[in-house]
Amino acid sequence: MTGHLSFPRQHARTQRFSLGAPRAFSVSPDGSRVTFLRSRTGTDRANLLWTLDVTASREHVVADPLVLLGGADEELSPEERARRERSREGSAGVVAYAVDAAVELAAFALSGRLWVAGLRGGAARELAVPGPVADPRPSPDGRLVAYAANGALRVVAADGTGDRALAEPPCATTTWGLAEFIAAEEMHRLRGFWWSPDSDALLAARVDDAPVRRWWIADPANPGSAPAEVAYPAAGTPNALVSLSLLRLDGGRVDVEWDRERYPYLAQAHWSAGGPPLLLVQARDQRTQAFLTVDTETGATRVLHVDEDPKWLELFAGVPAWTSDGRLVRVADEAGARVLVVGDRALTGPQLHVLAVLDVTGDDVLIAASAGPEAADPETGEAHVYRVDERGVERLSEEPGRHSAVRAGEVMVLSSAALDRPGARVRVLRDGKQVATVTSYAESPVLTARARLTRAGARSIPSAVLLPTGYREGDGALPVLMDPYGGPHGQRVVAAHNAHLTSQWFADQGFAVIVADGRGTPHTSPGWEKAVHEDFAGVTLDDQVEALHALAQDHPLDLGKVAVRGWSYGGYLAALAVLRRPDVFHAGIAGAPVTDWRLYDTHYTERYLGLPQERPEVYARNSLVTDDGLSSPASPARPLMIIHGLADDNVVAAHTLRLSSALLAAGRPHEVLPLSGVTHMTPQEQVAENLLLLQVDFLKRSLGLG
Repeated sequence: MTGHLSFPRQHARTQRFSLGAPRAFSVSPDGSRVTFLRSRTGTDRANLLWTLDVTASREHVVADPLVLLGGADEELSPEERARRERSREGSAGVVAYAVDAAVELAAFALSGRLWVAGLRGGAARELAVPGPVADPRPSPDGRLVAYAANGALRVVAADGTGDRALAEPPCATTTWGLAEFIAAEEMHRLRGFWWSPDSDALLAARVDDAPVRRWWIADPANPGSAPAEVAYPAAGTPNALVSLSLLRLDGGRVDVEWDRERYPYLAQAHWSAGGPPLLLVQARDQRTQAFLTVDTETGATRVLHVDEDPKWLELFAGVPAWTSDGRLVRVADEAGARVLVVGDRALTGPQLHVLAVLDVTGDDVLIAASAGPEAADPETGEAHVYRVDERGVERLSEEPGRHSAVRAGEVMVLSSAALDRPGARVRVLRDGKQVATVTSYAESPVLTARARLTRAGARSIPSAVLLPTGYREGDGALPVLMDPYGGPHGQRVVAAHNAHLTSQWFADQGFAVIVADGRGTPHTSPGWEKAVHEDFAGVTLDDQVEALHALAQDHPLDLGKVAVRGWSYGGYLAALAVLRRPDVFHAGIAGAPVTDWRLYDTHYTERYLGLPQERPEVYARNSLVTDDGLSSPASPARPLMIIHGLADDNVVAAHTLRLSSALLAAGRPHEVLPLSGVTHMTPQEQVAENLLLLQVDFLKRSLGLG
């Protein structure tokens, strides 16, 4: 079926081989069921909701969008489109769901309508409520479903009766129960309300984005369409106002009080039987954050712990949380390492670099971690699952690769990717022994990635080297393509086959492809990540150059023909490379680049560069559109292609337009490829395929290759 497809077409059609792969697992407390999402085939965008009977090792469909909608096309509200863009969700159908505590009832939104499904064999059914519906979540006891609609937070019984609003917006700029742009885009907090463990109240976020400045994103290809208004909090400008209230089902409301002037960011919330509501709030400069508990009777908060850092504090999935016996779980940077802290004790040390907390009980904590700064034999690009308790640390994932897990009781779903095979293998383990598997329908790629993971240079920069398929010693030096992301939160050098497929395809076009994760990327230690403080341009570019020159000592690299490509931060880095180091880089492709950091959002940009009104010299030094950003007119002008989606509301097209204007004013030749109707993602099949082909043509042209 796929043998006749080119890799670019298959890569686009399968959405980077993500379609058909199972994801979003929930395990019932008794270990009898695993619920998950998966589409029917490796090219079908529509996810179905499934359950796996662990004992019988049998899967069945719980909710099929094709059946539920009667074959009609899915209709998405503007709010749902924006939510999917924030979460980088490119699929369709059931893209998210939530369950009750027993994992017996699931709730989900489909085409803006509310659906529930019994997970013990019941059929999915629609609840007639006002829409469009966003983020429906069952109460822990399964009797009710709360959801956001038209700015209000509402609740309805699971049988569809008694629908009512718990909180309604006073004006058009206010919403209840939804995450604001900056929380969803940068804090990875995609939700805005949390059920009480007793199912009698909700902790709800109230967001007023009236202070946020408005931008307008037009569609130049359709001049008859009005521009879309976007509330975008650019660096140094006001954020949305976020507050919290406890909304009781009996109609009572208690406003939660904390020092929002000092801590304006609501980074995360947690409410479980282990203790009262738990908040993590951050200062605007992100150098201070506080863990707070909430008095549910008065709304008053109490400080449990305060973290401080001279550069910034990171946020982590799964924390803060309570253990079931009431101890605070957090991740902290201590003594040069990133460690798991439970109560007042660090339970991991510098041998591990904690990435996320996966599950918490009163007995232990399940974490994902990579090798830390003092690991005896660090595995490049690997991430493993560990069980941590007062007695020590036990690694649960065995084979080399990248692993993640979901757990309840004695049953764990372990998802494992490796360098030597495509996709991910999903196994269900009980007490460490495999009792079932979850099938993947993802397609197998038409090519095989042969990435060699290594460390380069004096700084031991994690790197991947990919040569053309069939390349043999003696074939001679190859033109080089640097293929980085290279910035915060973007790890590319990973021990997973599919992560290197596009790089391998470029290698098969006749290049030696180098992927280097320099300082600033999430590797090994807090110090590695925080080396980019106030210096994106110098540090990340220096490390690309160091990795290139170090790898040239034992790989067939033609340093007279070096190109660089990247998207988003990688696009910034690619443009930076050809503008500031034309002695090293001879051509570049910058996709959706951030060129002027004053145009990027508050929480991300200010974390690294500070406030632009206080540190204008830092912004100038890291910009591509100032005199600091452009190379000397006397230096050689290297070919540069800039690609940008005109509908991008994350890195807006103004970044590319300003860079193009600056280059034109400086007499610098360049090419601009505008993509009509394309956002920061490029999910359209034809666009994604042809983008790869056009890039190869540009690279060969620019480097003088046949």
